[in-house]
Amino acid sequence: QVQLDESGGGLVQAGGSLRLSCAASTRTFSDYTVAWFRRTPGKEREFVAAFRPSGNPEYANSVKGRFTGSRDNAKNTVYLQMNKLTPEDTAVYYCAADRGSVYSRTYDMYAYWGQGTQVTVSS
Repeated sequence: QVQLDESGGGLVQAGGSLRLSCAASTRTFSDYTVAWFRRTPGKEREFVAAFRPSGNPEYANSVKGRFTGSRDNAKNTVYLQMNKLTPEDTAVYYCAADRGSVYSRTYDMYAYWGQGTQVTVSS
């Protein structure tokens, strides 16, 4: 019912920046919690950030102070600005969403997922 489309990934050098976008199809986007997860081969899917319909965003400790997010409900889009990137940030980044105001850092709690966008950081 809800389609999510990530964009903005690419190849950057360590210390560089990227901005990811997640566009949603639902007309009630403002009622959804939207989250970012990332996955590296051989590792479990890792929580990155979450944005409830209201309130402050939540960030994983590994990205706190480097990544900042925002949401534009008029455009049905959530953004993730990633600064001071390191090779450890290399992963496929996924957008996830579910209706409601309660967020989770567990990936299996989200009903809708995008296809992912590759972020590669070289040293």
